[in-house]
Amino acid sequence: MRLALFGGSFDPPHNAHLALCLYARELLKLDRLIISVSRNPFKEGFDASDSERCHMAGLLVQELNRTGNEAVLCDSELRRSQSPSYTIDMVRELALDYPGAELFLLIGEDNARGFRQWKNWQELRDKCRVVVFRRGGLQNDNSACAGEAFTSDIRFVHFDFSISSTRIRRDLAAGKECGRLLPKSIAGYIRQQGLYASSTSFPER
Repeated sequence: MRLALFGGSFDPPHNAHLALCLYARELLKLDRLIISVSRNPFKEGFDASDSERCHMAGLLVQELNRTGNEAVLCDSELRRSQSPSYTIDMVRELALDYPGAELFLLIGEDNARGFRQWKNWQELRDKCRVVVFRRGGLQNDNSACAGEAFTSDIRFVHFDFSISSTRIRRDLAAGKECGRLLPKSIAGYIRQQGLYASSTSFPER
């Protein structure tokens, strides 16, 4: 089995997340894609609650499964008593749940730059085949991105889709229209729940 883990705070999930997952599914010939909602130890807090972020990640999974049933939502990082959560714990759990699976870890280039700050990064590197998706406009030198954290078989994938959750939250707080940056179901949920900003940021179509 070829299994990939894509974790994040998903505050909120957006079209770049959707596109990355669809691309990875085809590129890596995945049998299953795990979408794991986390408490990022490098963030001070979240604008949406754990339950809201988990619900939005579930909507992302539904969008992915419109063209196949490979994506699965995982909330075990949120259910752990410890806070924050760590990717290595999730990887160990997957190794037990899917013995013998070939495990890929999907991360963005910005996260790869700080990889040596991750908990047990050496073990994480050894247990997974790390795939780094480059964001447009960032440094294109592999060594500058990964430093000495990765072995030579690290895979770098060009992925020029420059949307970020931070940008979306900032724009929504300023009352800007952001519906085009989000899957329709997630934009609708944000509007209904009044997350991040007023519904004026999502004009009816």
